[in-house]
Amino acid sequence: MSFDGRLLSGIGVLAAVVEGGSFVRAADALGLSASGVSRAIARLESRVGVRLLDRTTRSVGLTDEGRRFFEQVSPLMAGIEEAAILASGAKAVVRGRLRVNVDPMFSRTTLIARLPEFLDQHPELSLELITSDSIGDLVADGFDLAVRFTEPDSGTAVARKLLDSLVLTVASPAYLARHGTPHHPWDLSGHQCLHFRNPATGRPFEWEFHREGEVLRLDPGGRLLLSDPDSHYAACIAGLGVAQVLAMSAQSYLDSGALVALFPDWRGELYPLYALYPSRHLPPAKVRAFVDFCLKLAG
Repeated sequence: MSFDGRLLSGIGVLAAVVEGGSFVRAADALGLSASGVSRAIARLESRVGVRLLDRTTRSVGLTDEGRRFFEQVSPLMAGIEEAAILASGAKAVVRGRLRVNVDPMFSRTTLIARLPEFLDQHPELSLELITSDSIGDLVADGFDLAVRFTEPDSGTAVARKLLDSLVLTVASPAYLARHGTPHHPWDLSGHQCLHFRNPATGRPFEWEFHREGEVLRLDPGGRLLLSDPDSHYAACIAGLGVAQVLAMSAQSYLDSGALVALFPDWRGELYPLYALYPSRHLPPAKVRAFVDFCLKLAG
């Protein structure tokens, strides 16, 4: 297939439709009529030889072929825009809309309080934070990047580690007064433990204890499984059992005395936080700026 400007233009129109969710919103963003957008999409579909969009009276969505096509070309479009800025010798400007799929716990405990600093640094940027337990499909869902704990299995995203958080085992003073204080991880066999659901697998997270290269894996007893971090902490503070949590989210509870950290010799387990974006090829300035900001938070 030979390259021409109409192909590139059609891909730009397709990106506007996907981002806007309709021909009308795409037309407004591009300064075209809705019929002009429709004709551009029809020409692009004719050019590539497949139907890219499913159209109904209420919605527009990518077909399976369209999704695969868009996943391949959208990082290149961003790279073309960034390359044009760099080639002109101008400083890359952080502007436009940035959509981030962010882990709820990281957003609540670390990110939100520092966001004014980031937004003040980049007045031409608008930020859309979507907190979610799962990463989904970054390109198909219209995200520029995601910030998630644990490295993803998929090879379609570029992962950059932001930080490692210690994993702590904690309980409330009321629980320990009633059931006694375990002094070794093996002692948990006689205790109620609060399990937390891994959103990636749907199963409880495994319990591990690390000490100077030694790894101890346990399957402690417990009748309560939770999927929400706030409920997890509330249950632990209420004395319902022992929990494993991330140090970066637990510090305020430890400082106030609401929770007590157990097993000081077994605190070697680390849980990584990653920034994930669709392509290594010239990530946009707005993505680089947000990743750099998160790295600053981690430091």
